[in-house]
Amino acid sequence: MKNPYQKLIEKKRTWSPVRPVKGKVREGSEEVLSRALALRHMELPVGDFITDALEKNVPDAARELLLSNVKDEERHDIALGYIADAHGVNEKDEAEALRIRDAWIAHPDHTIVKAMVAERSIFFCLLPLMRFNGDAGFRGASADVSRDEVIHVSSNSLICRELGLDISDSLDRLRLATIHWVMQPLSATNPDKYLNKRFWLESSNNLMYQGKAPQLTETKAGRMPAFFEHDARNLPQYA
Repeated sequence: MKNPYQKLIEKKRTWSPVRPVKGKVREGSEEVLSRALALRHMELPVGDFITDALEKNVPDAARELLLSNVKDEERHDIALGYIADAHGVNEKDEAEALRIRDAWIAHPDHTIVKAMVAERSIFFCLLPLMRFNGDAGFRGASADVSRDEVIHVSSNSLICRELGLDISDSLDRLRLATIHWVMQPLSATNPDKYLNKRFWLESSNNLMYQGKAPQLTETKAGRMPAFFEHDARNLPQYA
């Protein structure tokens, strides 16, 4: 009988990053997309978190999947880098994103926990944000990366459960600071929910605390297994 990690490997799909042509993004989303894109600098560190964990005590059954996940992060970095090349970057946002990256790297929580928190409650807000507000290039990359991230969060949640790992209050505060910085350009009263700061902050909180975000039910990010409630029978299924 296959273990849950083998089942997750079999759900993976092969894809290759493509260089997009710059298109039109949703009016009013330019600043928040710039900040979301700047956090692409988190992709490789998340891969490093997993590489570091492989040198520690992780389930042997998970090693092949985790090595594959590291390769995914490298591909995500390339895909999002292509979008940055097409749209250009804001140097102030880039600098702040690098400071945020360094804060995540320096945080003392277990690297598997940091990867799981970053992917579940940060990336799974930024990817739908790009999908609903970006151009075709943003949407395509969001779809491809999201499919991988479903597998990553599932595997990291399983490992956290197996190892009895929990999230520290300080890591949760770092999560909050990160998502607040990204969404700061938005208004909390905008009638367009995809440009509403409160919508995205609540999505991050729900993904973090409940493992699901009802307001994102139209995306793959709408339901993620919480690390404390995971059951192999409830792993995400692709249509």
